[in-house]
Amino acid sequence: MKVTIAYSPAPRQVRVWVLDVPLGCNARQAIVQSGVLVEFADLDPSTLNAGIWGKRFSLSHKLQDNYRIEIYRPLRVDPKVARRERFTTQGAKRAGLFANKRAGAKAGYGG
Repeated sequence: MKVTIAYSPAPRQVRVWVLDVPLGCNARQAIVQSGVLVEFADLDPSTLNAGIWGKRFSLSHKLQDNYRIEIYRPLRVDPKVARRERFTTQGAKRAGLFANKRAGAKAGYGG
């Protein structure tokens, strides 16, 4: 069966491996078989976060044909902290859902 392994070592860079794996193979075995852990030695197999088509799962998960396994990088900044920092630098008028308001538009409508 065919599976795809995808890893992004940096923003806007994606490496993809397409593998033929035996039936009953789990995600950990497929990742090891792909060679991603050899090519990117900074990846720690014990703390690896992965998902299938964007949904997180355990590395012991049994694979099915045409699965796309995505290996996730750890977050560098907590999203809540980043949002607070953006808000303090931009201010209340330029942040939020309705920040881009058309001249003459009703309140709450940006279009």
